[in-house]
Amino acid sequence: MEVVMVTDQLRNGYDVVVVGGGAAGLSGALMLARARRSVVVIDAGAPRNAPAAGVHGLLAREGMRPAELLERGRAEVRGYGGHVVPGEVRTVAREDNGEDTGFAVTLADGRTVRARRLLVAAGVVDELPDIPGLRARWGRDVLHCPYCHGWEVRDQAVGVLASGPLAVHQALLFRQWSADVTLLSHTMAPPTGEEAERLAARGVNVVEGEVASLEIVEDRLVGVRLSNGALVSRQALVVAPRMVARADFLAELGLRPAEHPGGAGEHIPSDAAGRTDVPGVWIAGNVTDLVAQVGSAAAAGAAAAAQINADLVAEDTRQAVAAWRDPFSAESEARVCELVMGDRRHGL
Repeated sequence: MEVVMVTDQLRNGYDVVVVGGGAAGLSGALMLARARRSVVVIDAGAPRNAPAAGVHGLLAREGMRPAELLERGRAEVRGYGGHVVPGEVRTVAREDNGEDTGFAVTLADGRTVRARRLLVAAGVVDELPDIPGLRARWGRDVLHCPYCHGWEVRDQAVGVLASGPLAVHQALLFRQWSADVTLLSHTMAPPTGEEAERLAARGVNVVEGEVASLEIVEDRLVGVRLSNGALVSRQALVVAPRMVARADFLAELGLRPAEHPGGAGEHIPSDAAGRTDVPGVWIAGNVTDLVAQVGSAAAAGAAAAAQINADLVAEDTRQAVAAWRDPFSAESEARVCELVMGDRRHGL
């Protein structure tokens, strides 16, 4: 399937602006568009899984290229009247709109779009160890998720780089896919006590010494070179990145990344439905759940969208009751103007 980028004209205002065009954002936008909400997805075009050859563990889409999956998602959103616009969000500010919630979303190119509600699904940035050659292999033979990549490296020689508190956990997980797993202590102290015992019981070797570089032959990982010059032959390298939510643009609203309880990085906290501490702002996907895969991220986007629509229904109903009680109030006049004039009231 050929992937063709299509863009929509950005309007002045929407019921919902979705920040992020990955699985969570597109799934949320699809749900909202099907609920007959005006919705736009602001897509920075930098999906986290872009280097991967395929998406795995996603029912009926197993092995599909990430770019194709997202293109299908964009087409589905547009099929119900939603918009998808390329761009990078720089700031989000609350607008004083009486009793109603509203936001001004400013893009890097200076454009501003207004939203009644905001769904943030901007994902995370993977902070990787500064080892020559590592980033270039990320998502190929340098991996982090056994459920995303474990089958593809089954029975291979797997190295696990000890770059954080989850290293032993990762080594034991990948042992399910391969009997040849080596934990590389790198700059951390080698495991002791019960951790060392668990690794030994499962046949996981431990190699001490700092990893200086990756050895690549004919575009394939063949091992890691230690600082003492020794080569440890490996076909795949597992790394636990520090994952940091892409959320700087929320700072003006008082939403800032916080340390994740599991120690894997920084996320934006929310309740189970994606609601944040800021009224009118929901989040979904890796920006709040650092370990969410494509399927769970999409589900979270849909769940947040349902909550957003219910919140808007409540607001619409409140406005309708106010208009019914006093058809000549300022709020009622403004609502009639909005319904009759649409975007023309903004001079567009």
